Amino acid sequence: MTLAPSKLITFPKSDIQVIKRDGTQAPLNVKRIREVVEWACEGLAVSTITLEAGLKTRLRPGVSTREIQDNLIDCALGMCSPDEPDWRYVAGRLHIWSLWKDTLVARGYQYGDYPKTVATQIAANAYDRRILVYSSEELTTAGSWIKSDWDLDYDYAGAVMFTKRYLLPNELPQEALLTCALLIATVEQGEARMIWAKRIYEAIAQRKISLATPILANLRVPGGSLASCFISAMEDNLESIFHEITNTARISKNGGGVGMNVSRIRATGSTVMGKPNASGGVLPWVKLLNDTAIAVNQGGRRSGAVTVSLDIWHLDIPEFLECQTENGDQRRKAYDLFPQIVIVDEFMRRVVSKQNWTLIDPYEVKQVLGIELAELWGDRFEIAYGEIEQACESGRLKLFNRINARELFKSAMRTQVETGLPYMSFKDTINRGNPNQHEGYIPSTNLCVESFSNVAPGKYSHTCNLVSLNLANIGDDLPMHCETAVRILDNTIDLTHAPFEASQNHNDRYRTIGVGAMGLADWLAIRRLGYHHQEAISELFETIGYHTTQYSMKLAQERGAYLAFPGSEWSKGNLIGAKPVSWFEQHSAHPQRWRKLSEDIQKYGIRNSHITAIAPNTSSSLVQGCTASILPTYSRFYYDKWAKGVVPIAPPFIRDYFWFYPESKTMDQNIVVDAVATIQQWIDTGISMELLFNLNAGVYFPEEPDRSLTAKDIFETLVHAWESGCKAIYYIRTVQKDDYKESDGCSSCAN
Repeated sequence: MTLAPSKLITFPKSDIQVIKRDGTQAPLNVKRIREVVEWACEGLAVSTITLEAGLKTRLRPGVSTREIQDNLIDCALGMCSPDEPDWRYVAGRLHIWSLWKDTLVARGYQYGDYPKTVATQIAANAYDRRILVYSSEELTTAGSWIKSDWDLDYDYAGAVMFTKRYLLPNELPQEALLTCALLIATVEQGEARMIWAKRIYEAIAQRKISLATPILANLRVPGGSLASCFISAMEDNLESIFHEITNTARISKNGGGVGMNVSRIRATGSTVMGKPNASGGVLPWVKLLNDTAIAVNQGGRRSGAVTVSLDIWHLDIPEFLECQTENGDQRRKAYDLFPQIVIVDEFMRRVVSKQNWTLIDPYEVKQVLGIELAELWGDRFEIAYGEIEQACESGRLKLFNRINARELFKSAMRTQVETGLPYMSFKDTINRGNPNQHEGYIPSTNLCVESFSNVAPGKYSHTCNLVSLNLANIGDDLPMHCETAVRILDNTIDLTHAPFEASQNHNDRYRTIGVGAMGLADWLAIRRLGYHHQEAISELFETIGYHTTQYSMKLAQERGAYLAFPGSEWSKGNLIGAKPVSWFEQHSAHPQRWRKLSEDIQKYGIRNSHITAIAPNTSSSLVQGCTASILPTYSRFYYDKWAKGVVPIAPPFIRDYFWFYPESKTMDQNIVVDAVATIQQWIDTGISMELLFNLNAGVYFPEEPDRSLTAKDIFETLVHAWESGCKAIYYIRTVQKDDYKESDGCSSCAN
């Protein structure tokens, strides 16, 4: 784009007095305004004259410099469009300028005295004292790594998100990131500590690796929990139920997402203390979890986030699917949590073949047949379930209900289309890929359906720390950043303060981590590729899978294998997803390296039981300046509604690669499923797969302009996800017929 020639804009006379940030008055300095405008626009495809022109009518006697800055930001945001997307970076720089000035007024300096910043924050009990492992000289050296220009890489949405959500009072962005890097590296020994601190800082400051919210928000503060994901399970007794409700509160207090499986709890109408038809079922306990999430609200920042999962065979499943509808007993509703149904392969086979399905009471099954059905999956489940159905037919079991499997699945699907929920987790697929089958099973997924491992009620609660590789910014140095990401997460396990004992037990035994990815849509766009280029996508994620796995093996050589390694699938030479080496020899372009890795892991062990997991990253991607997760962007350009108005959102390379960003709102979701299934082969845990269905006519069928998507089409896509090996389905989003606007899209779907 050719910039307009420079010329002066006429501002009001300079005898106007303005109010500075420190409260003093000074004459209006037109030259200074122009300097700030030119600084904010430097190197971007925008015109400084246009921005000055938008401001000239807003200056008046008594105006504050903050108001001038805010007006410049508003002008820049108002001029942002698909043709001129760089205005959002101008607004981001102006927001950062304000932050710099506010910090200068508050503490007397900006960047330049990092040891003083550390001392001040420790005195205020804002920084963890573990950073004092570094000497004053080392802190001075670390401060010299800071490049303030890295603050200017954020667009407006990212700059605001970072400063409002993550920064402490009187703290600048690079100080926050440097402090995180230094703390992560405290685990290292000797000279390696400063080497790794610098490597980690440069990776996160240049936005090549994104720290998950609990790490970025809690690592610097004393006593913070760094884990993003937790899963627990309740046993069928009051002690276990209330113990896990308390643990849910502890997790929510620190900002973690909770997964709670309630499949062991007896069904409505079951026996209690020898009295038949006395149980209220799972819904009263679900309601308590719901209210706990509201009550324990992270210090007033936001309500806790809880997904409650129930196996598809549980007698209370129909009512569970209705727990967020308006009709019925409000005491059995749960509007503030995220229901999840746990689906076994046998159910899906019956859905496809339109066979009946039997819903049962787990308590009666355990009392009469001695079967704890919640623990079973695969062949063991199918054998036990056959025995249960025979017991129903013979009359040994009294409390059951037969229902058409497809109708039950459709009921769940209708709720998904209306509310986006429930999540669907495919239990057999998940557990077949579990490397720790020798010690237990995985009952369900976490809040965002990408992270899971063994859970034992009261003993082990799945706990996982996350980071993501920013594919929009990583180039040929991807292997190095895979290694850095693994080391970051393994260190955080030793640094975190687990919120309860079963979480600490899990960390000690399994050392579960989740290296994810974001910005796949950007990676594809700059290579002029699409989501149908599965070979390129497979090669990319094979690289990630290999290097993260290999480095966890190297860490085992340095620090030892995770405690549960003996007897695991890893110890048998099976690799990602508990797959034998023969699979990699057939599906990899580099089979020899997988063969060697299998041998090395059997010899040296592996540090982390689970290594990769791809989270949704919806908010984090704004800070990182890339598209969220591995999914296509909702829209190439849209406005998101925020508290102070609407904010333009666009992918980072939209100006140069506009047409290479497919829009999810008009994209066949079967292509998304195929891409996720391809990626899943190289990811050992899960992927947050969100599907978006456009219900307007003519979107998917251009040759039939009156045809719109049907329930049958959505049904077939969900079945296709199961058949393709996807482990879970996150939200189902829809673009409704009465609110579809091609010009601005639907911000609710984008979130």
